[in-house]
Amino acid sequence: MATDIVIPTIGESVTEGVIATWLKQPGDWVDRDETVLELETDKVTMEIPAPAAGALGAHAFAEGDTVEVGAVVSQIDESAPKPEPVAAAADAKPAEAAHAPKPEAPAPPKTEAPKPPAPAPLSNGAANATPLARKLADDHGVDLGNVTGTGAHGRIREQDVLAYVQAGGNGKAPGASSVPQRAVSVSRMSPLRQRVASRLVEAQQTAAMLTTFNECDMSEVMALRKKYKEPFAEKHGVNLGFMSFFVKAVVRGLKAQGSVNSYIVEDDDGKPAIRSHDYCDIAIAVASPKGLVVPVLRNADTLSFAEIEAGIKDLAVRARDGKIALEEMTGGTFTITNGGIFGSLMSTPILNPPQSGILGMHAIKNRAVEDPKSPGQVAIRPMMYLALSYDHRIVDGEGAVKFLVAVKEAIEEPETLLLDL
Repeated sequence: MATDIVIPTIGESVTEGVIATWLKQPGDWVDRDETVLELETDKVTMEIPAPAAGALGAHAFAEGDTVEVGAVVSQIDESAPKPEPVAAAADAKPAEAAHAPKPEAPAPPKTEAPKPPAPAPLSNGAANATPLARKLADDHGVDLGNVTGTGAHGRIREQDVLAYVQAGGNGKAPGASSVPQRAVSVSRMSPLRQRVASRLVEAQQTAAMLTTFNECDMSEVMALRKKYKEPFAEKHGVNLGFMSFFVKAVVRGLKAQGSVNSYIVEDDDGKPAIRSHDYCDIAIAVASPKGLVVPVLRNADTLSFAEIEAGIKDLAVRARDGKIALEEMTGGTFTITNGGIFGSLMSTPILNPPQSGILGMHAIKNRAVEDPKSPGQVAIRPMMYLALSYDHRIVDGEGAVKFLVAVKEAIEEPETLLLDL
């Protein structure tokens, strides 16, 4: 009896995906619910489990092929016998050998002309590398044993091999030509990156997007964090970062300027309408090996500092590992992105449709500014530029500026966040 492995329904808007990795090969034994392949869609990377136990049949599609929801990608032969454990087979050999007749003395070997030694093979047959990665490794003389994989479960992808080559790693013998090798490769854009690209273009083409800037003094937040960082971690089991302060500050701004927490939709007659929210579902932009993902922190307006930090950590880790669910990346009402972790001093973030606002955080730099405690005097303070991109169709300039000022004031006076003032 053979059971089909079918691409399941993933989400209302997802109709197809790309086979990223076959984790099992034809003939391999698989247990029920064991992961057989990884499917990459324009929103998430998901694992496809075996619907039954048995021997895996031929792959109907190769890695990199696009498959539609409902497609049969392989079959499982449930009637196939399960292979015996290696240990059991090994234990049986001594018993069989005890009753076996003694072999006759072997005939003297025939003398043959010595063959030249074969070159030592590279470890490019490793199962934990994609076919394209193995081909590129062979072309460049790279031993895959020296390459670190960034794919799922440490799988080596073509980008890893190219990065290794560009960094100076190669498998060429000493004395080979020192002329640097120049390579150009063309690889398929992943569905996730295609989706990100289309949404960014959509935001620029459909929204009247503007950006307003301000700056905030991080002194008080940094002092508060330094003072309570260790007891906070001991009590709550999570580190106290800057993001929880900014989430709290954003919630305050959204409550004061509701238009920033709204977006444009179509009514039943197909005409533009405004959808407002009395809750704050904050999307947090996370850079993953496969592209930008934006998981959502639900009901951020009801969460404590510890709950915010724990929620962000959980979403970020699972997003980077490709373990986040589709529904966890939809429905946000506002987005925060932190380019400062990569060293960005200032930027103009692009809206995350259909949202009407996105806050850009940036690197903290010591700068000479007027001392807030001694007006007229110059002091060196840790400053951060803030950027709010907004949809001018629904958010007026006044509302955008007031929102950003509310965020600035909350960060510069964090005690008001703690006291809910």
